[in-house]
Amino acid sequence: MALSQQRQEKTQQNLFLENELTPHYAVANEVMELFAPSNSLVATEAKMAVETDVLIDNFLNAVNTNSSIEFSSLIETFADSQVPTNPADFDSYLEYLASNVINHSIHTSSPRFIGHMTSALPCFVRPLAKLMTAMNQNVVKIETAKAFSPYERQALAMIHRLIYNFSDEFYSEHVQNSQSTLGILVSGGTAANIIALWCARNKSLGAKNSFPGVEKAGLTAALDYYGYQGAVIIGSELMHFSFEKAADLLGIGTHSLIKIPTNRNNQVDLVALRQAVADCQSKNLHIIAIAGVAGTTDSGNIDSLSDIADIAEAANVHFHVDAAWGGPLIFSEQHRQKLAGIERADSVTIDGHKQLYLPMGIGMVFMREPHLASAIEKNASYTMRKGSFDLGKRALEGSRPGMALFLHAGLHLIGLKGYEFLIDAGIEKTQYMADCINAMPEFELLSEPDINLLLYRYIPQSLREVAVKKQLAESENKQINIFNERLQKSQRQAGRTFISRTTKRINCLDREISLTALRAVIANPLTTKDDIDAVLHDQIKIALDLEISDC
Repeated sequence: MALSQQRQEKTQQNLFLENELTPHYAVANEVMELFAPSNSLVATEAKMAVETDVLIDNFLNAVNTNSSIEFSSLIETFADSQVPTNPADFDSYLEYLASNVINHSIHTSSPRFIGHMTSALPCFVRPLAKLMTAMNQNVVKIETAKAFSPYERQALAMIHRLIYNFSDEFYSEHVQNSQSTLGILVSGGTAANIIALWCARNKSLGAKNSFPGVEKAGLTAALDYYGYQGAVIIGSELMHFSFEKAADLLGIGTHSLIKIPTNRNNQVDLVALRQAVADCQSKNLHIIAIAGVAGTTDSGNIDSLSDIADIAEAANVHFHVDAAWGGPLIFSEQHRQKLAGIERADSVTIDGHKQLYLPMGIGMVFMREPHLASAIEKNASYTMRKGSFDLGKRALEGSRPGMALFLHAGLHLIGLKGYEFLIDAGIEKTQYMADCINAMPEFELLSEPDINLLLYRYIPQSLREVAVKKQLAESENKQINIFNERLQKSQRQAGRTFISRTTKRINCLDREISLTALRAVIANPLTTKDDIDAVLHDQIKIALDLEISDC
């Protein structure tokens, strides 16, 4: 051990000596010290870790959701575009971070930040993040991720089994079979949805007889060969905007993304969906996929997946489920039935950084059929060779970090029953908030929650009586919209609590209008009923101040 250490230090000294012989690199020694794993740096790194941990603890313990600085002022801090000439001292840079970045960053872990998906993370994430960064594995291929590649496949197979529940024999055959792909780990739900639709397009317009397939010949040639007049993707009008990206990237254009109206529960209208499928067939349009939504981004509502599966099966069309939000309900015995039909989907998207309580940058797409992803396989002579175990050959992204570490750890350190508790508790607290809103004259609940998202709005004092009678005119709804937008912005600026906002369409006097809705997301396990009460009372206080200022 001592000899190995001596050799390591000698190698380091040689590097420094070599750089000292290159006079125009005056910073050589200083830069090399950042990379060298010598004993002299152990204490320095430990000191860095202690100083950083202090900042982290202060940040995570904050109750307020935001600082009071105006965003326009914050922008001015980052106006300089010159790269510093010489390396900075770590302590001074950490001080810069604390003053200019950390102090004005959003406290997404605050129990009163209940407006977005980001929330508190389990304690094991921080040490594992350090480990993942130090190992610096590149999961594009086994030459840079020997153990991480099968490790990632195992984690994905565990969730695949929760979705599809195939036999032991199926998983024995496919979990570590290099020719099979049960799932692909990506940076988020957007990439996952794009990959699913990419697979659907390539498989349905694949090689046949002398035709090389859409992958090689392109979309125009493929549609011409198969005799179609065009191609479409069909789904709810509440589909995530990633479907527009997919339609653009796949070459069909966003005008070919057919958005079906939804009912009052924000679920796709099945009659309209069936009619749209029939219309496309009569017009000889190729339907690349029909998409179901398991947890709309706006309100969390879930489409009738079994019915959509029937429609897709009858039309012989790829059925994709965007379950980025609602997918983790598969862990809950109490709520899993809300996803009935998901097991019939050809592909499923789930986000780990939503209800699996993992850090940002973990999305997944799962394939019912293990060979579906071969439709998008790409190879290169220097990497991802044909027949190899390399994960990058069937993915949109190339080089990527070993984020599977967090997923695998979560599945083991939280476990099935742990995730069940988190899912059930989040939905229970969301229902508590809905009950509070229904009992408070200041608010109006706009939709009953399916999962942990909730839409509601504040009703100004002068309009409450009319609102209770459901007699609001369109002009009065517009007035309420303006007030709720001001309320949400004022709450965000005050920084004590946070709720996001969106829009919800309703029928008013035989006309469809848009309502500005306050959007709560009860995704933080640390959020208590007292925190929910505090958020609502903070909104009432801010609203009263706004009403007084309007008088």
